Amino acid sequence: MIQYIYIVDEEIDLYNKLNELFKEQDNYIFKHVKENELDIVLKNIPSLIIINEDSLHGETTDICNKIRENDDNRITPVIVVSSNIDHNHRVEILQSSVEHFIKKPIDEEYLYYTIVNIIRLLDINRTVSPLTGLPGNVQIQAEMKKRLMNNEYFVMLYLDLDNFKAYNDVYGFVQGDEIIKFTARTIVKNVHDIDQEKGFIGHIGGDDFIAIISNDKYEELCQNIILDFDYNVLDFYTQEHIKKGYIEIENRKGVMEQFPLTSISIGVVKVDDTFHNILEIGEVGAQVKHLSKSVPGSTYVVNKRKKFK
Repeated sequence: MIQYIYIVDEEIDLYNKLNELFKEQDNYIFKHVKENELDIVLKNIPSLIIINEDSLHGETTDICNKIRENDDNRITPVIVVSSNIDHNHRVEILQSSVEHFIKKPIDEEYLYYTIVNIIRLLDINRTVSPLTGLPGNVQIQAEMKKRLMNNEYFVMLYLDLDNFKAYNDVYGFVQGDEIIKFTARTIVKNVHDIDQEKGFIGHIGGDDFIAIISNDKYEELCQNIILDFDYNVLDFYTQEHIKKGYIEIENRKGVMEQFPLTSISIGVVKVDDTFHNILEIGEVGAQVKHLSKSVPGSTYVVNKRKKFK
């Protein structure tokens, strides 16, 4: 996953130094902005913000407080780099919810591992699925907001499994978890094949997933996911069930019911400037996913409804 790190600095030396330190790390991208461009930083909801205090014209605490007052950046970690190592000053900075204060002259190795460890801890502790390791609802919503606020065109895929409860009832929850992990791997692999740089995959919970891509290869992506899923999901069934093409479960009335093998349904929403918030996207996503689930087997449905401003 790409980590976008913004350096708030009136100078360029720190930005250059960080690019040199991380030149072997392709997943770290540094962005340089000036003090008066803080709104750009906040709009992009970065992984980390670094402030070079020595170059600022205003108060560092004012900048830090503005970051924390922004709903989308309340949990974005902040590092302040400064030559002012007075004890009271450092405490004042840390009281502004700054995670680290690094004194100058900068120990490059210390700075490098401070950044790496913050990102690692963030990846672990943010709302991720303990089962799949994928981002959960907090990060999903932040990613959608970021793309909307930047007026980016993107495509949302809403994915979930059909007849999954029946599978759990027959094979048990432990084996059901294995199908969930397999589904996550299938989505991740195929999204990265289509859009490695800007593709995003999230796990809403249970058998519900989302994927975001920044190009129009969504039909190819859906087809590849379905082909991959339908072929490999058979590994989770007995030969008897594969031959029958269904499993049987006794319902509450004691009557045996037949359920097809687990398939995957995908609802696709092309998000352009006619969408104003993530709730609108979610509503349309639920509609197209419902249409997809109404068709037997693994299918996808693309939103083609004309939406007016």
